[in-house]
Amino acid sequence: MPFRTLLGHRTTLALLSRAAGAGTLPPSLIFAGPDGVGKRAAAVAVAQALNCPTPVAPTDRLSLDACGECPVCRRIDRGLHPDVTVIEPGDTGSIKIEVVREQVRKTAFKPFEGRRRVIIFNDADNLVDDAQNALLKTLEEPPPGSVLILVTAQPDRLLATVRSRCPIVRFAPLAPADVALWLMRAHAVPEHEARAVAAVTRGSLAAARETAQTGVEAVREAARRVLATVADARDPRARLEATSDIVGKGKGSGASERESLSTHLHALASLLRDLGALGTGSAASVINVDLEPSLAHLLPSFDAKRTLRAFAAVDRALGALDRNASPKIVADWVVLNL
Repeated sequence: MPFRTLLGHRTTLALLSRAAGAGTLPPSLIFAGPDGVGKRAAAVAVAQALNCPTPVAPTDRLSLDACGECPVCRRIDRGLHPDVTVIEPGDTGSIKIEVVREQVRKTAFKPFEGRRRVIIFNDADNLVDDAQNALLKTLEEPPPGSVLILVTAQPDRLLATVRSRCPIVRFAPLAPADVALWLMRAHAVPEHEARAVAAVTRGSLAAARETAQTGVEAVREAARRVLATVADARDPRARLEATSDIVGKGKGSGASERESLSTHLHALASLLRDLGALGTGSAASVINVDLEPSLAHLLPSFDAKRTLRAFAAVDRALGALDRNASPKIVADWVVLNL
């Protein structure tokens, strides 16, 4: 998976490509960003670029890229190259100190056959504290010929001593257009469905794939019912009844309930965006085309000012969820402010 084949992140990938080509890539890095946006794939692309014997110089803002076709690139891609290791959390969901010590031991030796040894810790926030402490000296003074990349969606869970030793490369959520295109090309999802899924899955390919498989209709219908319920409701109690459509949909844990509410809030934001488009006569830019008749019925209750206020409320609610606010409190607050 060379840089040029990855979806989105063109500026970030260009910087990594330039550093790899110039020999200025820091030996210890943190790749941080939401789940499912391509951080792990980018780390593997770095390993390929550093070790490919026949690199190319494409024109898409990339200074250096792996060919992606030679035996070295193929083995790295399949996880079979002796100098490129991807460490994943074990059955317990954590990465233990014994695993880290073995990888640190390997860095004391020269690469077996490649130019650079690359060790990728995927979901690095699952490194136990002792394992992180065991990495500190290697992160601060990596042996020549070794590169360590910590991939995480929750960099704040890493020890401050680890974060201080590694430059952080940030990966933003993918653009909905990129996610929709990926769904259409990689999974043969019809365009209207791909656009609807991309609008509610927060720029994550993993979330988009799962939502496409399970169906986005139920999530969007719940969001539509919320808007219909609050459209003309003046009584706060009537509004609060709408929360049953968007909260408590997880699988029991606080994390799953939070993720479920986040998906429903993004669906609300998508419908509100479409209401704004319809209200200004821009029907051609509507994402949820199949719901356009239902949304048109809501237009008398959602003028431009209210739609904008509601969109801002959903955005604030998503921010509160990111700061670990209670999903039930967030849901109650947002329906009172739509």
